[in-house]
Amino acid sequence: MSDRIRVKLSGGPDWIPIPAVWEVESLETEPNVKILCGNAYEHFDFSGCYSLYGGEQLPIYRWRRRTYLAE
Repeated sequence: MSDRIRVKLSGGPDWIPIPAVWEVESLETEPNVKILCGNAYEHFDFSGCYSLYGGEQLPIYRWRRRTYLAE
């Protein structure tokens, strides 16, 4: 059984295949996440809000910005 928390990702560019749901260890230790998409990271921050998604009340992480990998 996993102790990870499912979170809903919200926002970001339309052309990037960002998953709708992500998992974090806890809201306190991972208040933000970064997801590798191609040659960039998409950054999401916990909004403090929750939303019903697929029958679950999930914390919402909103898209904040993109950073690119260094060459």
